[in-house]
Amino acid sequence: MFSSFGSILVQVFVPLALPVIAGMLLKKFKKLDTQPLSVLALYLLSPSIIFTTLLNADVSSEDLKITVAFSLINLIAMWGISVLLGRLLRLGDAEKSGLTLVASFTNCVNYGLPLVLLAFGQVGLDKAAIYVVLQILIVNTIGVFFAARSHFSIKKAGLAVLKLPALYVAALAGLLRLGDIHLTESLSTGVNLLANAYSPVVLVILGAQMISQNSGSWEPRLQRAFQAGLALRLLIAPLLSALILILLGADRTLLGVLLILASMPTAVNAVILAEQFGASPKFVSRCIVWTTLASFIVLPVLLLLTGMNL
Repeated sequence: MFSSFGSILVQVFVPLALPVIAGMLLKKFKKLDTQPLSVLALYLLSPSIIFTTLLNADVSSEDLKITVAFSLINLIAMWGISVLLGRLLRLGDAEKSGLTLVASFTNCVNYGLPLVLLAFGQVGLDKAAIYVVLQILIVNTIGVFFAARSHFSIKKAGLAVLKLPALYVAALAGLLRLGDIHLTESLSTGVNLLANAYSPVVLVILGAQMISQNSGSWEPRLQRAFQAGLALRLLIAPLLSALILILLGADRTLLGVLLILASMPTAVNAVILAEQFGASPKFVSRCIVWTTLASFIVLPVLLLLTGMNL
């Protein structure tokens, strides 16, 4: 157990920590403005990783059905619980939107994929591909709607979604696969370069946000939202995900992979959206920090419970 934990720290967390630390240092000493980076990640880098992942995903039809069903059911359930909590706690519109982002979206790309590969091998990574793509699509569509809803009308929030390239890139990738059309080597290399830039850029943004979130006053309303976010991500999400997967009849490996991915800390994308659309980024970034720290304990326990001993 302890040797496995040390292996995770060395192989997964140390590489991920470097761009985060870089972002913290740039924010502290160079006053890094993350707004342009958020635009870059949302409108260019994220669509690139969607495109490349969709082109290379290899899963069975049964796994595809269960993964799609789980993604939708889990999203709706977590959204409903977060809305209910937001009303019960009498949060403001921005905090309600931020709580929805915290509850609904996990860091399944930058953190989840390396961990799945380590725990489940290539088979697990293949099973994770569709879920990851769905999450990226959901974050770049429904996530934008959740974030934008705090300041825009439903109509304007919907229009903000339609302006994003993620939908159109996913459709293009699907058409290329259906037509068995392959990119030229030069085009493929160019898209891969953009996709590979996604992780370091969003992790730099996270590091900068981790420094920023300590500044300024911390109102009681934000504290209530923060506590609700931790409960949703660390307790409710794993229990709810396990129940849904059992009811859907997922096999042992698929159940383990999707449970781990759905129990990841709050997605870095959440603070990008929160910053872009004013959905209480200070509260969201604090949830990202603390759910990430807590995951060092929660995720190894889940891996042991699913029978995947690292």
